[in-house]
Amino acid sequence: MNRSPSTAQEVVERALELSRSDACMVLVEERSTANLRWAGNSLTTNGVTEGRTVTVIALTEGTHGTSVGVMARSGLRTAPGGGAALPGAPDELEDLVRAAEAAGREAVPDQDAQPLLTPGEAGTGDDWDAAPERTDISVFSEVAPGLGREFARFGALGHLLYGYAEHVVTSTFLGTSTGLRLRHDQPTGTVDLNAKSAAPGVSGGHSAWTGQATRDFADVDAEALGAELSRRMEWAGNRVDLPAGRYETLLPPSAVADLMTELYVVNGGRDATEGRTVFSAPGPTGGGTRIGERLARLPVNLFSDPAAPGLECAPFVLADAPGRRMTAFDNGLPLRRTEWISGGEVAALSQTRHSAGLTGAPTTGHIDNLVLELPGASATLDDMVAETERGLLLTCLWYIRVVDPQTLLMTGLTRDGVYLVEDGKVTGAVNNFRFNESPVSLLERVTEAGATTRVLPREMGDYFSRTAMPPLRIPDFNMSTVSQAS
Repeated sequence: MNRSPSTAQEVVERALELSRSDACMVLVEERSTANLRWAGNSLTTNGVTEGRTVTVIALTEGTHGTSVGVMARSGLRTAPGGGAALPGAPDELEDLVRAAEAAGREAVPDQDAQPLLTPGEAGTGDDWDAAPERTDISVFSEVAPGLGREFARFGALGHLLYGYAEHVVTSTFLGTSTGLRLRHDQPTGTVDLNAKSAAPGVSGGHSAWTGQATRDFADVDAEALGAELSRRMEWAGNRVDLPAGRYETLLPPSAVADLMTELYVVNGGRDATEGRTVFSAPGPTGGGTRIGERLARLPVNLFSDPAAPGLECAPFVLADAPGRRMTAFDNGLPLRRTEWISGGEVAALSQTRHSAGLTGAPTTGHIDNLVLELPGASATLDDMVAETERGLLLTCLWYIRVVDPQTLLMTGLTRDGVYLVEDGKVTGAVNNFRFNESPVSLLERVTEAGATTRVLPREMGDYFSRTAMPPLRIPDFNMSTVSQAS
């Protein structure tokens, strides 16, 4: 292979050669991005960017343990071919390595330290020697014409479309002083589409949102997304004001994804054992978890799988710093399908090698996707609407914040469409609400789950987009107050 000067692989090798620390890890992330933005039924911007981030993790052994120094820089200038800098030219890579080492010498020992994995202990990745993967504006070649047709159609209806589409391809190269060389290529695409009334009074000033996650935009149908927005704008022709209270509520997969992702984020085994989270065993003594306890009313499964179709992600740990739930000490650790909830019961919590040693549980690393399913469920959201006598249909949740970590009680807002369902049909748009709910409590109370589909979380999708969720029926969703949010 003919490498260009200072390839990612060469940067990894030279940084490791420069290292004077007791052990070292280097991550080079090559990121290629293409995007489209539109507003008021017109494309406004598009662009392609590329960037590189180099992270050096220096480990220093001392009498009291292992200290860690982490330094990362973007736009790093390196010598051609990964060799030494030219006379009189700054060697920014060496500066970065020395800065990480200095930070490590000044740090207190890390209690989570573990020996770095060897190649024989690590997982497998993509071709180390290949050039980084790239994207470009052509990834939108099928989507952009469809958007143009939707701009014209929505303009004729008196509505405006706003939104953003982005495709990112990240190639991450990991090298360690123990000889580990791993590489993973991750494509990530998202599209967010908003419809708004063109003028006050049109559809009551209503707005609607839909979105989709994708790997390559080949499965994105702009006209299908637009048709769903048109339907929701039509529903808003009738406006209904409702007070706060508990309502039978249909949660679409996007809203379910936001809530289940919040649940996944706090499922660390160490925190649970120390009594910090909703997964901690109740009682004054602490020290236990809720593994084996029935959590969900229905026999649902909540799992992560690096090989899940359409949701593929890194099959080994990639972390740029130590942490309680995900740590650089586990870099390269193989990942496989892990059921967090199985048949409605808590089956596992996220465990680093360190926390697994403390708790006696298997090591179960963080995986960058999440799936909730009820085996055999086939109902669509429309099917569930048709079976609803009276209730609310949400579009999405917004500004979600944790109120009580012990119960995972959260508050947030509904946004871009709450609809009234009567006798199996949507009869109008309802005012927005602030809600107070816990995803754990929702799983305890859910009475129906539909078919699982791939979906983009509205709020969490910026950093966790690989999810597949079903719609859920909650008999008494707590709309705590009326909100003036639009």
